[in-house]
This record gives sequence, structure tokens and C-alpha cells, in this order.
Amino acid sequence: MNMESVTGASSTVSETVARQGSRTVSLDEDRPEQIAVGFSFPTSLTFDWEGIAYVAESGLSFGGAPAGGRIWRLELDGGRQLLLDRLRPPVNGLTWHEGSLYISEGGHPGRISRLDPNGEQVTILDNLPGPGNYHTNMLAFGPDGKLYFSQGAMTNTGIIGLDAYELGWLKRLPHAHDLPGLDVVLAGVNVQTSNPLLEEPGAQVSTGAFVPFGTSTKLGQRVRATLPCTAAVMRCNADGSDLELVAWGIRNAYGLGFLPDGRLLATDQGADDRGSRPVGNVPDLLFEVREGAWYGWPDVIGDRPITDPEYRPRRGPAPTFVLANHDEMPPPERPLLEFPPHAAAVKFDVAPPGGPFVGQLFVALFGDEAPMTAPPGPRAGRSVARVDPSDWSLHPVVSESLSRPIDVRFGPDGALYVLDFGAFEMHAERGVVAEAESGKLWRMWLADRNE
Repeated sequence: MNMESVTGASSTVSETVARQGSRTVSLDEDRPEQIAVGFSFPTSLTFDWEGIAYVAESGLSFGGAPAGGRIWRLELDGGRQLLLDRLRPPVNGLTWHEGSLYISEGGHPGRISRLDPNGEQVTILDNLPGPGNYHTNMLAFGPDGKLYFSQGAMTNTGIIGLDAYELGWLKRLPHAHDLPGLDVVLAGVNVQTSNPLLEEPGAQVSTGAFVPFGTSTKLGQRVRATLPCTAAVMRCNADGSDLELVAWGIRNAYGLGFLPDGRLLATDQGADDRGSRPVGNVPDLLFEVREGAWYGWPDVIGDRPITDPEYRPRRGPAPTFVLANHDEMPPPERPLLEFPPHAAAVKFDVAPPGGPFVGQLFVALFGDEAPMTAPPGPRAGRSVARVDPSDWSLHPVVSESLSRPIDVRFGPDGALYVLDFGAFEMHAERGVVAEAESGKLWRMWLADRNE
């Protein structure tokens, strides 16, 4: 075991206020406060029944950070204890459940495992889809005792393209193609690109949807559903048995969690203006996940088709449908809420009883990744927002001092804890510009004032 101090001094931050009618969320003038620093691109925070916090580092080797995910236990005296390292990056989820830690690793292949109190790591699910644009994401336990988890798409919008080289965490071709969770019939849409896998100058290749790079498709071609699949929410028993599909067509449900009444919610990160099938101005979405439902990807965004003029990209032609059997699919689900484009809604938590805003959601907004995923423009996200389930309205909470908030959790003390991924930006010529050990854990005390 490796022990290392991560105690950080608190910082003074001016009061940040978000208003909804007569209700006010306020942070005391000496909040938020840093309670731990020095993490390298952390993604996940959880608490055990004693109130001890655990943090997962992604294991992405940006800025000279060591490769391989790590799990830290934060001691009450301000130090930290390394529990696991060399996990398959990126580690995207960490959940405490019935005395053990459950870990989701996006690395190739994806894996979900359990860390028992005796230090033994037990594999729950292995060989989950990858590598690709996105990964095995976070997990959550439902009221039925099942383990629910989300699996991101392998592509932006169904077709493997050269944008794989532009993604700082991927940079590889070929990579895995998408696997549908429902039977699909293809429209025969193929995209021509240069072929970087051949040395012949000017070599071209044609690629369709749901097939490997360099493979063309035909109108009417049927692709059968598989399990596990991509762009989906799935569930299994706590030991990994009885894997089944919950819902398909959620592009990248990075955040997953249950409301007190048992409803399952997911944040869905919208498609980008990049690659072989770019889409513009796409919002992130908040969905209620219903069993057997289709959430539209790769042809519908929210309740509007991908062909809507609003989604016309700046980096390529307007997209057309890649599926020819919409009439055989369940009606696409409508979102509860649309986040601003490129806000990158990630993980969320529900305010507990005994404090202000009981039952309301607090959501981390990671922020835009322009110019990698969209043309340059104003910054978005990099903040924490509140969602009121009574009308699914969105309200700002805090942005000051935060770099890249990625997870939020209410602690046993009632405070809101915000995990900050750290310094991480995109540069047109230099690619990913990131700073190792810049991740932080903040604590915020929320107050509800009636005015």
C-alpha cells in the first residue's frame, strides 16, 4: 500500500447564487473549499457507509500522468491510501454497494469488477465492447438489486471515420464498430474517405454503418441485435449473471442513477460536428430510461430527426438516415431536458432528505471540447447545475474555481462534493493540453433561502 498526503488548503470564493423564482441556492462566502488535491484526471467519487470517500483516477496518460487507472481511499486525517492501480483506462465508474467497491473500466476490452474488503478484485463482466470513441461507463444498483451500467457508442453517429485520429484518448484505426441492441436494417449509406491503412497515395475506402472500417453496406442489409451492445443501458445480477438489455439508442450515457421513486435517469452526450457523419448544434439530453425503449441514436436526436436543418453541421454535408426500418423500432423517447450544446452533462446525484432541495438533481457539466468535437466557439459547461424534477428546469449553481467538474455526490454530512477532472483543454495544433495532478475534490454547503 502506498500512502500519500493530499490535504489541500481551503480557498475563499465569492458567493455564487442561482435563482428559481423565490428559491435561492447559495454557497457560503468561504465555500467551495478544496478538501483534496493532486489527482490525475479523476472521474468518479463514492462514499462508504462510514462516510469515507473513494476516488477513481481515469488512468489516461495526458500531461505525463502514469498510465492505468487507480482507486484511492481518502482517510479522515487528510491522507490517502492507494487501493488499486494499473486498471484498464479510462476508469469511468466507482460505486460502493453492500461492503464492496464496484469499478467500471473502459479499457480494451471493457470490464466491471468488484473490490472486496480483503483487497481481492473479482471480475463481474469482461470483454465489453471497445476500443472506440466511448467506453463502458458508470454503474448503479437499482431497487431490484440489479447492477445497471451504460455502454457508449464506438462511433460519433454509427460510421467509423478518420476522426478517430483526432480523439486524444483513441488515436487509432481500425477500431471496433458499433453493435446494435435491436435488429436494424441499413439504408446503404456509405462514406468515402482516404485509407490511412494503405501506403498507396490517394487510396480511398468506403465505410457504412455498423460495420468495420473499409466495409460497404447495401440497402436492406440487416444487422442482428447483439448482447452486449453499444449505445445502450444494460443490467445483470450483482455477480454478472443474466446480462440483459434495458434500452438501446443512448449514444453515450455517461451519467446514470435512480430517483427516490425508482425511476432510472441517464445523461446522454450529444453527437459531435466531426468525422464521416458530422452533426451540428446537438444538445446533451436527460432521459428517463424505460425498459425496451429506443432513444433514437443514430438517426434521431431527442424528438427530432438527425436530418432536421437545426442539426446541419459546419464540417460536412447534412446527414441522412443510416437506418431503413424506423417503422419497426419503438417510437424514439422524448428527453426530459435538453442541456446547452457542448455543455457535456456527465454525472449527477439526487439531493437527500434532511437538507435543501430534496429530490432535485445536481449535475456536473464537464464542458466543451472544441475544436476537437466542434468548430471553435464560446465556452460551455465547466460548472454544476441543478435540475428541478417538478418541471425539469435547469438552473446554474456554481462555476467559479472549477476546471472540469465530472462527478457530484452528496456526502453523509449533507454537503455536496464536486470532483474536478483538472486542467484539460483542446488545441487546434497541439491536440490535448492537460496537466497531471490538477484534479481536485471540492466540498460545498448548500443553503435554501425563501425570499
